[in-house]
Amino acid sequence: MKLLHSPLFRSISSKSFSSSREMSVSNKVLNIIERVNPMEPALDKLVHFLCPNTISSILEEQRQNQNPQLGFRFFIWTAKRKRFRSWVLQNLIVDMLVKEGGFDLYWNVLDELKVNGVSISSDAFGALIWGYWKVNKAEKAVEAFGKMKDYECKPDLFTYNMILHIMVRKDAILLALAVYNVMLKLNSRPNSSTFSILIDGLCKSRKTHDALKLFDEMSERGVLPSKITYTVILSGLCQAKRADDAYRLLNVMKSRGCRPDFVTYNALLNGFCKLGRINEAQALLKSFENEGYLVDLKGYTCLVDGFVRIKRIDEAQSVFKKLFENNVVPDVVLYTTMIRGLSGAGRVKEALSLLRDMTGRGVLPDTQCYNTLIKGFCDMGLLDQARSLRLEISENDCFPDTFTYSILICGMCRNGLVEEARLIFNEMEKLGCFPSVVTFNTLIDGLCKAGELKEAHLMFYKMEIGKNPSLFLRLSQGADRVLDSASLQKMVEKLCESGKILKAYKLLMQLADCGVVPNIITYNILINGLCKSGKISGAFNLFEELQLKGHFPDTITYGTLIDGLQRADREEEAFKLLDQMSKNGCMPSAEVYQSLMTWSCRRGKISIAFSLWLKYLKTQAVRESEMIGLIEKHIEKGDLEKAVRGLLEMDLKLEDFNSSPYNIWLIGLCQARKPGDALKIFSLLKEFGVSISAPSCVMLIHSLCEEGNLDQAVEVFLYTVERGVRLMPRICNRLLQTLLRSQDKAQHAVDLLERMRSTGYNLNDYLHSGTRSLFQRWNRRGTESLSPG
Repeated sequence: MKLLHSPLFRSISSKSFSSSREMSVSNKVLNIIERVNPMEPALDKLVHFLCPNTISSILEEQRQNQNPQLGFRFFIWTAKRKRFRSWVLQNLIVDMLVKEGGFDLYWNVLDELKVNGVSISSDAFGALIWGYWKVNKAEKAVEAFGKMKDYECKPDLFTYNMILHIMVRKDAILLALAVYNVMLKLNSRPNSSTFSILIDGLCKSRKTHDALKLFDEMSERGVLPSKITYTVILSGLCQAKRADDAYRLLNVMKSRGCRPDFVTYNALLNGFCKLGRINEAQALLKSFENEGYLVDLKGYTCLVDGFVRIKRIDEAQSVFKKLFENNVVPDVVLYTTMIRGLSGAGRVKEALSLLRDMTGRGVLPDTQCYNTLIKGFCDMGLLDQARSLRLEISENDCFPDTFTYSILICGMCRNGLVEEARLIFNEMEKLGCFPSVVTFNTLIDGLCKAGELKEAHLMFYKMEIGKNPSLFLRLSQGADRVLDSASLQKMVEKLCESGKILKAYKLLMQLADCGVVPNIITYNILINGLCKSGKISGAFNLFEELQLKGHFPDTITYGTLIDGLQRADREEEAFKLLDQMSKNGCMPSAEVYQSLMTWSCRRGKISIAFSLWLKYLKTQAVRESEMIGLIEKHIEKGDLEKAVRGLLEMDLKLEDFNSSPYNIWLIGLCQARKPGDALKIFSLLKEFGVSISAPSCVMLIHSLCEEGNLDQAVEVFLYTVERGVRLMPRICNRLLQTLLRSQDKAQHAVDLLERMRSTGYNLNDYLHSGTRSLFQRWNRRGTESLSPG
């Protein structure tokens, strides 16, 4: 008798009773489903006896009996009760939907319920939407969401989040934002998941500013960010190269009691590594490890990528070897990263060996992995090996993609094989691999450099036509003209507010799939080609055209046109365009100012070259305005040495130090036949440890030789030897010949020749016949002076 009162017996009895009760309820429900019509009123009486497990077993029974229509109707009835919601039920229904005819049967049930006046919950459509997404029918999912109103069904937050997730994954962020605005107008309150989905979409669309605004809006609406939200916005900041802001956000996250996980830590680690700030990334890693973080495969990939980006390949290899010691198995992404590093360093044999190693370990290379190695071979000019690797892709059950062909086309163009590049372009189209903007831009650039401007224009127009020219024509005309992303967003919002969500989705997908559209890079390539061939009017026609088509000229567009005007000796117009550029809201970059400085120096206008750079510095907030004013006074007084010293003292405090202006001035002073002043800049740059470019050294040696200041010319040459910079034969021979022809400097030429030989100069290739003759003559003279008589 004691056994009957034991806890074990009571537990067994309770489970047995519960199981028999569930079976009894299941049988009653199955009886109602199969025999009562309509089933809903009879099922309502049993609602308190049902649980998700019972519902799952009933649906499983319907699936096995191959009677999905009754199962669908039963599920739609359960979907009205939030307590029955579970991913298990959702996945069961999705499995039934994806069977042949499943979606049609589900719609039949919905239509039947609509005719009979039976209410339909949002979750009933949620399962349908998710089912379409699972079989890669995003358009059908959007259509189902849009039809909810026809069934008097209002989307709940769960369904809104589901459709927003789908839209973001399909890169339709404009549509997702429009749906979000409709959601707010219908008083459906967003939650943390809503904001995480939208912020992720904005970050991936490179709209970090808008993502941060939405993050702030989240707080204003009283919604607390979750770990996922913080990680998403942190990743977005890293993608936008704002790693310091991301680190500050991590500290805010911790201070608010939200504990980061390995995904968060990896995101931040990746941000610092991608910026090449590997030392800081390693310091972060140590602090993360103190908090319990263990480096996983993703962490190792971040570190290897970081070292690869700053060309520290040996250290990347050390990290790669270390993961094997820690029993971490590398995947295709990590192998590809390491192959990219080796290929980029010109170590293509090692990269190829690593490819063979990965296949030996059972890690199959994908197309991207092959592309990385193909690019390495193309960069080295080994085009035959690159082609053979392309064939190997197909042999390993992969397929060459747009990037494969773009890399090969780029390699051919770079080596002057434009006709071969054109053949590859035609081949990819025949194989159904559609060229991307990068492919077109590469070939157009190659044609321009080969002087085939007519062919480049034909390629441009082919690109512009795309696969759906009528769509662009239709959008760019009429009352609601779409010329840019802002007007497109307004159109999408208008369609959503009028309930035409499917139409808005189709429009965005058509735009994404209508072929490639010339971007600002395409226009810049063509404008550059026209400017360099002296067709400045054609370049300005294209400048006008790109603006009419909704593109905004960038600093490269303006810089190219300014350089083109200078080439055409239209200096005044070039400076007017610089002013116009600023008025149009496009701030001139350092490169634009440096181009103008170079041209001013060529015309002997050194003071203008100095004032141009000071003008640029005034636009940079981090520069000291008082110091700039003092430097201007030094220039006015003609005290060049003090001006340059002041600039160097100011500039070297900053992370973005740029030696280009100093090299431009040095070359300009040489061109203006002022080698003394040029030598002062050279000495100051040496004093401050600033790298002096090879062209600057060549110009200075040439000027000093002309002036007869040979001791200083030799000193400049020795500077290049010490820095491991190898100058071209012409300037080497010029210096040696000048020394040999002088009365008292010939011995310097002999000493210099010995230094050249010891540092790797191939004198057989370098020395001109005239230089050899002078050396022979000097040797004979030396021998004669030693002979008796």
